[in-house]
Parts: sequence; C-alpha cells; structure tokens
Amino acid sequence: MVYIASWQEYQEAAESLYAKSPNKTRYCVKWRSSEGKLVLKITDDTTCIKFKTYSSIFLNRFETLNLSLMQKMQNKRPEPTPSPATLKSPQHGGDEKPRATSPIPPQQAGPASGGIKKKKPKKKK
Repeated sequence: MVYIASWQEYQEAAESLYAKSPNKTRYCVKWRSSEGKLVLKITDDTTCIKFKTYSSIFLNRFETLNLSLMQKMQNKRPEPTPSPATLKSPQHGGDEKPRATSPIPPQQAGPASGGIKKKKPKKKK
C-alpha cells in the first residue's frame, strides 16, 4: 500500500489503474469525523494506491474524482451542453405531442414514519 502525497499524482494513478483493469478495480472511501481524516483507496488486487488528507480543501477535488470514476464505471460520458440552435422548436408545424418523462404514474408520498401512530403509554396513578 502506497500513500501518494500529491493529489494530481493520485488522481492520474487512480484513473489509469481503473482504465487498466476496470472489472477488478475497487474504490473505497473512508471518512473519520472524529479525526477529520479522509482516506481514499483504489486497488485491483495487485496494486493498491491510497491518499490521506486532513484538509477540507480536497473535498471539492475528491468530488470531481468521484464523479469521473462513477461515469467511467457506468460507461457514460458527460452530456454536452445543448447549443441554442438545438433548443429551438421544430419548424414543421407543432403536431407532436409532449412525451411523458416516465411510464410509471406518480404516486403520492405517505407519512415518513410509515403511517402508523404509536400509542402513548397510560399514565400511572
């Protein structure tokens, strides 16, 4: 297990390790609030890379790395921002019906506690 001191080196090593063997790579995050310590670990059973910090400055960088690795793990690429030309409505009439966003009808949310009220105990005399 190797602790890498530089964030840039850790990020490059983590992404290259995942690219080398995506099916075997595991990514672990440990946060110890009592110590304020963040430990990131990525391994593929032959190579283990770790990064440790006590600084809150790295949280934004950690979020970026986490997002990048999750997109690679889901085999998705970031969606490009649409240009203004693609946002305009179609020029050929307007006979298209708007599509539903989900085939499942929305359901009303019930009470957060499960809808069952607990009985209060009887007062002792």
